[in-house]
Amino acid sequence: MLYSKIIRGAAIAALGLAAQAAFAQDVTLPRAMVWTSYDLGSTGYAEASAMADALDKKYGTTVRLTPSGTAIGRMLPLARGRATFGFMGNEIFFASEADFEFAAPDWGPQDVRVLLGRPAAVGLITGEDTDIQSIQDLKGRKVGFVQASPSTLMNTKAALAFGGLTVDDVEEVIYPGYGAMVQGFISGEIDAVPVTPTVSALREAEGGRGVRWLDMPGSDAAGWERVRASSSVFSPVSMTVGVSISEEDPADLLGYRYPQLTTYAATDDDEVYNFVKALDESFDLYKDANKVIGRWNVGDAGTSPAGAPFHPGAVKYLREIGVWDAEDDAWNEARIARIEAVKTAWAAAREKAEADGVSDADWPDFWQAYRAEALD
Repeated sequence: MLYSKIIRGAAIAALGLAAQAAFAQDVTLPRAMVWTSYDLGSTGYAEASAMADALDKKYGTTVRLTPSGTAIGRMLPLARGRATFGFMGNEIFFASEADFEFAAPDWGPQDVRVLLGRPAAVGLITGEDTDIQSIQDLKGRKVGFVQASPSTLMNTKAALAFGGLTVDDVEEVIYPGYGAMVQGFISGEIDAVPVTPTVSALREAEGGRGVRWLDMPGSDAAGWERVRASSSVFSPVSMTVGVSISEEDPADLLGYRYPQLTTYAATDDDEVYNFVKALDESFDLYKDANKVIGRWNVGDAGTSPAGAPFHPGAVKYLREIGVWDAEDDAWNEARIARIEAVKTAWAAAREKAEADGVSDADWPDFWQAYRAEALD
């Protein structure tokens, strides 16, 4: 970013295209890259497309996107070496933990690493037609859940933990999909749901029963200690843009990363370094593609926490430009240590399962019980 600012204006006028060519030579990128992303029509796909177009214009690198609507579909090309980078969600946390889909015998803990992650936010809302003013008030109330959606479940668990509650403290109302859950809230079937601030369907609720955000202020140290005990991917964030949110009436929510530009730990450090630098120095070419893509600026997207540790190639660049600090290092080292502990537990559990004759069908339950004792 700093260098790109220096070459603007008079420097470009004086040097013209020759300066731009020299600038491009500062970064070494392959001629072609393959990325995975969320499905067509998603924010993740749109942002990946905009960034790919910027790299093509600035460096002549062609990017092929491989979209998928499932966590496994986005991860599998990375695992098999058919793609090097992916625009992922919280599935990378579950992949590193060998949880949910990644608890299958042919998966296990994945040694994934983050390059950058766009800041995003999620929180719990209730209706203005209720007497619920805080997360603590949700005890015994109806809260929406989505069937087979580990990311949504993680969000809800963390928010409830802020208020000292667990899933057992609320009445679970389970829906087959995220859209159905939001519609259930709009119609008044449930008292609270986990949502992101810019979900367009909430405009309908705003004009009907009303939307009230249940704040999780960063000043509540005890509440945030409980959040971090629930999941390491969240940090406090105050949002000023969204449904029923404004500069005058912000919402204090769970800050996380979506999408998260991801690769495996084995990816070459120099390749990652150059990629992150290229995204930084081409930022002006994609920063206006949508209302939130500007949050990919490295000052926001290049700090912890995230769903997985940051790659050393990314850390090298982020430290060089003054974004990465000792606090980020400490978080990263702890997160890497956690993955190593999960890998050790997985290997021991597989050995024991083989000795005990545990079938592949019974393995997920065996692993969950083993990990609960060995790790949690």
